[in-house]
Amino acid sequence: MKRRSWLLAAALLPVSLWAQALPAEQRWKKELDAFAAADRLQMPPPGGVLFVGSSSIRFWTGLETAFADQPVVIKRGFGGSRLSENADLVNRLVLPYQPRLVVLYAGENDIHEGVSPAELLAHFQRFVRQVQGALPATRVAWMAIKPSPSRLAFMATMREANLLIQTHVLQHDNLDYIDVHTAMLDNDGRPRPELFVRDQLHLSAEGYGLWRQIVSAHLRP
Repeated sequence: MKRRSWLLAAALLPVSLWAQALPAEQRWKKELDAFAAADRLQMPPPGGVLFVGSSSIRFWTGLETAFADQPVVIKRGFGGSRLSENADLVNRLVLPYQPRLVVLYAGENDIHEGVSPAELLAHFQRFVRQVQGALPATRVAWMAIKPSPSRLAFMATMREANLLIQTHVLQHDNLDYIDVHTAMLDNDGRPRPELFVRDQLHLSAEGYGLWRQIVSAHLRP
């Protein structure tokens, strides 16, 4: 009877929970295979700027041509990925491109799933170790977690995580911190609604325009 009850409970679990338990390379196989197929058609030259992370990168339309002074910009955002998964996938997401700069936006989904700021910092440190262990000259820039209106309940945790990572970044020469969070707040410290689409999670065209302005100052050679 106990076994039958367990099987019934397992069958009722949402598919998303099973997906979250999969190894990153298996969970995101379709997306990773698509990246590999694009690379076979035309491999980007080394020394470019690589954007990696979650759906905020994936949905950034026109990212590859958004920065006129950067001849090579590569976009490798995938799904609703976590920072931990980006760290797991450095060998496939980062190393093949030999970028001079990696711009990383991830962590929002981790926190939404209960990851603590200290754990998020550890994931970021692991990401950096794996990138710079193989590519010592590559700079890594952390984009601060944005203040999504749909996730106001996590705002304090996100601020704490941003501060922890910013403090860590400032102690290392080959890291950078891109503060998109502050500019996305109004004078009362609340998220600016015009920067988001209807779901109050993903960015509007105006939101991406703001990101482009902020990020461009950090793409120095």
